[in-house]
Amino acid sequence: MDELTRIFRAESGKLVASLMCFSQDMQLAEDALQDACEQASTHWPVQGIPVNCGAWLHLVAKRKLIDKLRQVNGRNEQQKIALIEQAMYCQPEQVSELDYDVPDERLRLIFTCCHPALNEDAQVALTLKTLCGLTVKEIARAYLTSEVAMGQRVTRAKRKIKTAGISYEVPSHAQISARLASVLKVIYLIYNESYSAYEGQALTRQDLAQEAIRLSRLMVELIPKAEVLGNAALILFHDARRKSRTTSVATYIPLELQDRNLWDMVKIQEASILLNKAMSLRQPGPYQLQAAISALHSTAATWEETDWYQIQLLYLRLLDFNDSAVVVLNLLVAMSYCGELEKAYQELLLLEPKLNDYQPYYAARSDIESRMQLTAAAILSLEKAIKLSKNGSERDFLIRKRAVNLKS
Repeated sequence: MDELTRIFRAESGKLVASLMCFSQDMQLAEDALQDACEQASTHWPVQGIPVNCGAWLHLVAKRKLIDKLRQVNGRNEQQKIALIEQAMYCQPEQVSELDYDVPDERLRLIFTCCHPALNEDAQVALTLKTLCGLTVKEIARAYLTSEVAMGQRVTRAKRKIKTAGISYEVPSHAQISARLASVLKVIYLIYNESYSAYEGQALTRQDLAQEAIRLSRLMVELIPKAEVLGNAALILFHDARRKSRTTSVATYIPLELQDRNLWDMVKIQEASILLNKAMSLRQPGPYQLQAAISALHSTAATWEETDWYQIQLLYLRLLDFNDSAVVVLNLLVAMSYCGELEKAYQELLLLEPKLNDYQPYYAARSDIESRMQLTAAAILSLEKAIKLSKNGSERDFLIRKRAVNLKS
């Protein structure tokens, strides 16, 4: 990743948010910033990289935005131009360049991208494009779809925002509460997507994960509610184990086989602090419960020392918020490690109609069947899991596991 791309990704959320505050038009804001980046790509190699790159881009992008608004030449545009010029020239230019921290505008942008009028796929794509500065090509690769299809998805989302008159504003307290679940879900989906990005692409697993972490930390800064804290804690607990998931010879290592010495204790500590703050607010929710489960995994010295009884209780509580077959599946896995292997297996079999296209179901079922020494059944479950695997590294791991079962 070159320096300009790195700077653009780090600053794009702030910059687009600020430009949208003036233009009230997402496409115009993005076009103005893109023009500023093109100018930077020709000026910086000659004149040198400025001390405050984000402020330089901000100032140039505002000038580009004025040019674009003048081309439209309407009364509303003239009013917008006057506001931009007032913001640029009401104080010395060098001060304007240095002072462009716009957290409220970023908050508006987050809630605009995650407006309930947009479907979930559009919310995620628009957030990645607008707040994270990722290209359509990179987002398409992450979602294993064509650049054309992803471009159309983003364009439709922007058009809907414009035609439906979706306001670019910080929602009222009631609206924040109504939309917050959608915002947190989008951020978590972005992190989950980091598991399926293919290696060797421009958008690597770590790139996408870091964007989700950055958004979750931003939300903690802007809206430090219990579930916001829980969402950030959950993502950090997961990401703390990233380095232990692969080696030079193994592209996928499950939790029970990971080298815990490789876990990032700084992230685990940060996540623990966030989780404790969330719990102190006494407003329980699904992200906090999942973070608490992940905390028990992250703080266990070994796989054998995992507190499965406490995990089982947490999954039971999670069912109160999310009565899904996936949560039941995880509950049954925890139950199987609490001395109720046979009971867990019988209940697991009943889940098949609901989870017959869900790869983790067959992977978990195979594991339990292996522990019960039902080798033939375990192999059949593994084969179903392999067919359903979308991630090449996980598929290779399951294939190797099937080979071991065939030899036994």
